[in-house]
Amino acid sequence: MLHRILWDENQKIAKACLQHPFVVGLGSGSLPQDAFKRYVAQDAFFLRAFLRAYAICAAKCEPLEQIKAFHNFMGGAIEELNLHAQYAAALGIDLKNVAPDQAASAYTEYLMRSAWHEPVEQTIAAMVPCMRLYAYLGSELAHQSHPNHPYRQWIETYSSEEFQALANEIETLFDVIGRDAPSVRFAYQYAMQCEFDFFSAPLEEAT
Repeated sequence: MLHRILWDENQKIAKACLQHPFVVGLGSGSLPQDAFKRYVAQDAFFLRAFLRAYAICAAKCEPLEQIKAFHNFMGGAIEELNLHAQYAAALGIDLKNVAPDQAASAYTEYLMRSAWHEPVEQTIAAMVPCMRLYAYLGSELAHQSHPNHPYRQWIETYSSEEFQALANEIETLFDVIGRDAPSVRFAYQYAMQCEFDFFSAPLEEAT
């Protein structure tokens, strides 16, 4: 299966993300709140682009089953945005006036350019890594969650059965739509690297 081949080929980046100081801090609860606030603002900006990319992919598809699948993924993105709105209310983040940092811009600009101008297979190749990586990180950090953990909601969201199911579903759709081509492999690997950079940005801004 194509999704498994590409995930296995990018294990080095996935494990680097798991060992990233930002993710380690999320798991242990030691991540400074200011860094998490910067991350939430940038991730909300990113998720809005993700939502639009899903909609564009749905518009490009012919089979009704694929359109329904992208509609379902849009619902998942909206749920994540609702979670970020809760974070924003609790932490005093203004999500209406987020200036994207370099990492968020690199990822979203590539994603939207692919959605508008490239085949759906290339766009979905740039979206699958985000879903699978977060499902992976959530599962790996789940054992550290506890009632008083400051980032318990984040961990429980991405380790949940619902999110794991969404990650499986987009990989299944990717196997149907995608093909093993250099452009597809590049999109997948580029997205994985963007995810690593995305975790770095909140910490770099602090310094």
